[in-house]
Amino acid sequence: MEVRSDGLQQVRYDKVPVGPMFERTRLKVWFIRVCSSILLWTCLVQLVAFGELWNPHFFAGFSHRFSYIATISPNVPPPPPLLPIRNYTSNGFLRVTCNGGLNQMRAAICDMVTVARFLNLTLVVPELDKTSFWADTSDFEDIFDVKHFIDSLRDEVRIIRRLPKKYNRKYGFQPLVMQPISWSNEKYYFEQVLPLFEKHKVLHFNKTDARLANNGLPLEFQRLRCRVNFQALKFTPKIEALGQKLIHLLQAKGPFVALHLRYEMDMLAFSGCNHGCTKEEAEELKQMRYAYPWWRDKEINSEEKRSQGLCPLTPEETALILQALRFDKNVQIYIASGEIYGSERRLAALRAAFPNTIKKDMLLDPDDLRQFRNHSSQMAALDFLVSVASNIFVPTYDGNMARLVEGHRRYLGFKKSILLYRKRVTGLVDLHLNGTLSWENFVDAVTEAHVNRSGQPILRKVIPDKPKEEDYFYANPQECLCQDLNCNAATNTSVLH
Repeated sequence: MEVRSDGLQQVRYDKVPVGPMFERTRLKVWFIRVCSSILLWTCLVQLVAFGELWNPHFFAGFSHRFSYIATISPNVPPPPPLLPIRNYTSNGFLRVTCNGGLNQMRAAICDMVTVARFLNLTLVVPELDKTSFWADTSDFEDIFDVKHFIDSLRDEVRIIRRLPKKYNRKYGFQPLVMQPISWSNEKYYFEQVLPLFEKHKVLHFNKTDARLANNGLPLEFQRLRCRVNFQALKFTPKIEALGQKLIHLLQAKGPFVALHLRYEMDMLAFSGCNHGCTKEEAEELKQMRYAYPWWRDKEINSEEKRSQGLCPLTPEETALILQALRFDKNVQIYIASGEIYGSERRLAALRAAFPNTIKKDMLLDPDDLRQFRNHSSQMAALDFLVSVASNIFVPTYDGNMARLVEGHRRYLGFKKSILLYRKRVTGLVDLHLNGTLSWENFVDAVTEAHVNRSGQPILRKVIPDKPKEEDYFYANPQECLCQDLNCNAATNTSVLH
C-alpha cells in the first residue's frame, strides 16, 4: 500500500502476497473447467451417436459437420458436401444376412438397397455370411467403408448401423425371418412382402442371393442397383491401399492379364468337375461334396458336365487356349483366385507356356498379407481390384466374381474381358490333344469362337419365365452403360501381343 501525492492510497498489485490458499483456488478453478469441457464433449458425442440411432434425419447433417470439424486439416481438402437426405416415412426396418462369397454378397447388397428404396424401408447395415465354406469372420465394416456406404445413399435410402434397442431379441422382440422368392420383381415385394411390415415392423431376410429379377424393373431401380455397386460399395482404406500397391507393382512391369482361374477345391467339389484329377483327388472332392448337405447335387457325371461347358477350365486347358488366342509368351499373368487344387503341380503347364505367371504372395511381403490371411472375402477384394484394373480379364468360369468384374469393366468403358466359350473350347482341346486337329486349325477355331466374346456392348439376353438362364444383370447392366439401349459403341483394343 502506498500513499499518492493527493493523499489517496494506491494498491501495488505486484506486491500483493500470493499464499497457498490462493494457489489452491486457482487450481480448483482450472480443474473445474477441464472437467466441464470433458463432460460437455462426452455428452455431445453421446448425443450424436444416439441421434443417429433414433432419429437419423435430424442428426445426420450435424454429425457430418461435427466429424468434419474434428478432422479438418489445412493440407487436406474438405470432403464433398453430402447429398440431401431423402425425406420419407419408413414402413419398417429391413435386416439382411447375405450368403455366399464376396461377390455374391456384393450383388445381394445392391439388390437389398433397391428393395428398401421402393418399399420405403429403413435398411440396417447388411450382415455377411460367416457359415459358408470359407468361414470368413469378416463383418461389413471389415470389407466396405460403412460411412461412405451410408452417406452416399442418404438421398435414396435411410441406412442405420443397428436396430433400435426396442427391436432387439434380448428385449423380447421377435422379427419375422424369411427368404424372399428368387428372381422376384417389384410387384412381388409390394404385394406380398410390404404388408408383412404392418404386423412385424422388422423383417430379416436370411437369404439374399438372386432375390431380385434381372429384367423388367423400372429404369430408376436398375440404375440404383448400379449406383450401389459402382459407387457406394467402396472397400476399406486398407484393402484399397494394398490393392493399389499390387496394381502399381504389376503396371511397373508392363501390361498384365488377370486370370480368374477358378480351379479351386470348393468349386470342383461343388460342381462335381474332376477332369484331369487323380482317382484319389476325385474321391476327395466327392467326399467334400457329401460333407455339405446344402450342396444339393451329389452324384455328378464330371465328363458330361464338362461337355456341356459347365466346368471351370483346368490350368492345362487354359494354357492351350491363351496360346491359341496368341497371347505373348512374356505377358504378365496375374492369377486372381485362391489356392489352386493340386497346387504348383497343376500350374506347371501354365507356367511353362507363360513364365511370368504371378500370384499375389509373389509380389507382396508376407507382412502385407498377414492381416488378410484367413479372411477369404478380403483376399477376394484384392483380386477384384486387380482384375478390374487389368489390361485384359480372362475368367475360366462364369461365377459371381467373373460376372461382377465383367460388369465393372463394361461400366469403365467396355474394357476387354475375354469370356471363354467353354462348351466349344473343351471339345477343341480334346480334338487337338488326340491328334485330330492340327495346331494351326486349333488356333483358327479358338480364335473364331471368341470373335464376339470380348465384353463389347451387347444387349442382355432376356428369357421370359426362365430367369436363371437369362444374362445376369451385374455382368451387363445395360441400363447404366448407354444413353440408349442399342449400345452400338465400338469394341475395345485387340488382345495383347
